Amino acid sequence: MDKGTGDRFGGRKPSRHERLTGQPWDASYQKEPPPWDIGRPQPALARVASGWAGPLLDAGCGTGEHALLAASLGLPVLGVDVAETAVATARRKAQERGLPAEFALADALDLGRLGRKFRTVVDCGLFHTFDAEDWPAYVASLAAVTDPGGTLYVLCFSDQEPGIGPHPVREDELREAFEPAGGWEIVSLVPARIHTRFNDEGFAAWLGTMRRHGGTERDSR
Repeated sequence: MDKGTGDRFGGRKPSRHERLTGQPWDASYQKEPPPWDIGRPQPALARVASGWAGPLLDAGCGTGEHALLAASLGLPVLGVDVAETAVATARRKAQERGLPAEFALADALDLGRLGRKFRTVVDCGLFHTFDAEDWPAYVASLAAVTDPGGTLYVLCFSDQEPGIGPHPVREDELREAFEPAGGWEIVSLVPARIHTRFNDEGFAAWLGTMRRHGGTERDSR
């Protein structure tokens, strides 16, 4: 990463989406809402929210709809994102709705720096923004903050139909990323949809439910 790139992205490694657009995530939130910000939780995640337990981490929370859903269910929750504008919007929503959700700036590739553990972790549309070469680091970052026995929910674009989303992920890629050797068990991996502001029917997606086993040597790297 050259110096100019490092300065533009706050010294962290940019995601695939950021490299493709040439802009940090925050730029997506500075005008009208980005396509993925539908102003409500994704239906696929809302349907499983009754199974969430606290404390909960919303990784790549954007403007906070999933964290706020968790807070409305009475769960202690932290939402994190690298986009300062999105985090500020999420905090404003929490205040307006009278919900005790916490939000902070954090790099998803270095979640261990939070110094906290969570019983539930939610990833809505973040996994697929990283290149395959970054998935091991991201999965290890998730492992660092997920309690043994805790549950991770991943909603990401899939390759299962024409007109796929911009970052399709194959089933075998997800299974390889969350392999048992890394301390994960895939409880379920089912077809779902990701809705956008410009596509009411949504794009084909995977909803993965992963359970965290005990820590491994790999997690401490």
